[in-house]
Amino acid sequence: MKKIFALFYTNLFLSGRLFLLLAGSVVFFLFSFFYPWLGDLPEFAFWGIVLLVLADLLMLYRVKEAMFAKRQAPERLSNSDDNELGIYIENRYSFPVSVGIIDEIPVQFQKRDVWFKTDLKAGEHKTINYLLRPLKRGEYEFGAVRVFVRSPLGLLSRRFTFGQTEVLPVYPSFLQMRKYELLAISNRLNEIGIKKIRRLGHSLEFEQIKPYVPGDDYRNINWKASARQGALMTNSYTDEKSQQVYCVIDKSRAMKMPFEGLSLLDYAINASLVLSNVALLKEDKAGLITISEKIGAVLPADKKHSQINRILEILYKEKTRYLETNMEALYSTIRNVVKQRSLIVFFTNYESIPALHRQLPFLKRIARFHLLLVVFFENTELKQLSEKPANDVEEVYIKTIAEKFAYDKKLIVKELAAHGIQSILSTPQNLTINTINKYLELKAKQRI
Repeated sequence: MKKIFALFYTNLFLSGRLFLLLAGSVVFFLFSFFYPWLGDLPEFAFWGIVLLVLADLLMLYRVKEAMFAKRQAPERLSNSDDNELGIYIENRYSFPVSVGIIDEIPVQFQKRDVWFKTDLKAGEHKTINYLLRPLKRGEYEFGAVRVFVRSPLGLLSRRFTFGQTEVLPVYPSFLQMRKYELLAISNRLNEIGIKKIRRLGHSLEFEQIKPYVPGDDYRNINWKASARQGALMTNSYTDEKSQQVYCVIDKSRAMKMPFEGLSLLDYAINASLVLSNVALLKEDKAGLITISEKIGAVLPADKKHSQINRILEILYKEKTRYLETNMEALYSTIRNVVKQRSLIVFFTNYESIPALHRQLPFLKRIARFHLLLVVFFENTELKQLSEKPANDVEEVYIKTIAEKFAYDKKLIVKELAAHGIQSILSTPQNLTINTINKYLELKAKQRI
């Protein structure tokens, strides 16, 4: 009995409207001291409020399972993307109600204001949709869905708790990967900044013989086929397939730096996932290597349909470590695992020339056997400081130091180019687009 009573009063809340009525009743009683002609009207008003409260209590509690609510969530969330979730709610009362809903979202979001208000007619149901944008990979635990219901009287509020505790994994940005995939299939990649690369000559992989149309390269005319058909026919070539593309992700402390809530490692992971998927769409083989002070995951290149899921599962578990990258171990692994000439896309970060020089001997060795593309990040905060006008001596010093670091980044690009190493210096938000553009450029120029 005590448990039932405790459950009853813990789910019962008084509304602001009731407190206003009680405050008005108190004022009414005060006036009765100064105006005796009011008589028993204050008491009648007070007991009228009591009767309204009892009526409201009866309306709210006469039906045991008067409301139903359920969270509608995907099986997994996409990191750094807006993920749509929903709350289905159904009114089983025989009268309209006002509803307030609290969804207990994971603590990682640090939000306590996920509150939705709506009105439901008798027997009505609806779905309330909202967006969540996670910034870290891992498991996110959702709590219960709590619904606060008011009758048309609006004096009391009854709470319903739907214990829908669930844990959703946050994976690397697979929504971004799907967006690029759909645009690639429909040949609309240029809409999001992917450049159309002009091919110089043609690749060596023959595709088909097709009728000649104005604009085709006359050097590709197949004279034997033209003689048989009695019309000009031309050889059609396509990009070479089954080339190997390895994404190598640095997990050292250099990748811990945050940008707009997301670490550089997560930007690299998202770009690697999209690049691997685009490579598979181009019928190339995609592989993955992660490195910090020791070798992490090693996934040999393949072009099976299941390869992208393997890459996704590996990237989901990767975390930043706090020691420096072991380049000797990376070089040894690449030599042992990657047996043919491949495109090695190395996602890392350099903040100074000495940081590059520590790794340069190993980068040069890798570049002897493979086409090496080093991808590192532009420090946008320092760039803003270097472009900001200086108003005093202290700001002059800060601006000078920021310009020096920004200039070092450009020197790193030139230093890599001097040793025949391709590079991309990119802002974090443009990393994916710039990486895909470079991959398509290298493929079109037959550099791989």
